[in-house]
Amino acid sequence: MRLPTVDEVDRELQRSQGIRHSHTLRRNAVFAVAAVFAASVLVSTFVLPTFRIYGSSMTPTLNEGDIVVATKVGSYGRGDLIAFSYNNKLLTKRVIGLPGDWVDIDSDGNVSINGEALDEPYLQPGAKSLGQCDISLPYQVPEGTYFVMGDKRSISVDSRLSQVGCIPQDQIVGRLAVRVWPLTNVGSVA
Repeated sequence: MRLPTVDEVDRELQRSQGIRHSHTLRRNAVFAVAAVFAASVLVSTFVLPTFRIYGSSMTPTLNEGDIVVATKVGSYGRGDLIAFSYNNKLLTKRVIGLPGDWVDIDSDGNVSINGEALDEPYLQPGAKSLGQCDISLPYQVPEGTYFVMGDKRSISVDSRLSQVGCIPQDQIVGRLAVRVWPLTNVGSVA
């Protein structure tokens, strides 16, 4: 039985170190990919939720199939577009009334807040409508909730219906910030 030469031992040592180095690189790459994936899931769930628009109650501001990103904020202002949970669905509407506000809507769909006409430049001409409404007007928005309406008022199911009502702060997922799909309409939403 012959003993290996020093050169043969060196070659075998280099080969085994190369294999070990290759395994380390692969393991590190798998860990890096897993970390990036986990971070992206956490960010999209807790910081910048991303979701798809279903329905046409926000047309033409948002269209069915649009993909939007929301931001988590502490409070919401009149005119903000928000996403919220309702009956295990994620809906998008526009904030009209803030906690404590008095909301009134006339038969032509003109909205007033605390006795003053609401300026709604985001609505298309002819979009105003009383729509489906079974609440008594004027209506005071309860504390800790927001009165919301869709931009396509004639078909939107929103706070004008008692079954939906005002949206509690803890059901709000976030304020819509950016449309990311379709690519032809990428940009901020308002």
